[in-house]
Amino acid sequence: MKDDAGPFRFPCPYPLKAVGKNTNEFHAVVSAIIEKHLAETDEVKYFTRTSSGGRYLSVTATFLARSRSQLDTIYEELNCHELVLMTL
Repeated sequence: MKDDAGPFRFPCPYPLKAVGKNTNEFHAVVSAIIEKHLAETDEVKYFTRTSSGGRYLSVTATFLARSRSQLDTIYEELNCHELVLMTL
């Protein structure tokens, strides 16, 4: 295992959460960014949750992460998008 992999042994299942304002397009933007960096055959499971006040939406995507650099690229692109408020 490489030093930059941290506690992960790739490939591994990975849950990534993005939070943004509860708009019609938020889920579509998050899924498009994530799926752009995955193989066509990779399965992604999505779970969404609306905040108690209904203002915010969290989208958790669980997929097979293949490398630390893949995750870094996905996080960077998500965090640069204007609809994404934070990622976990």
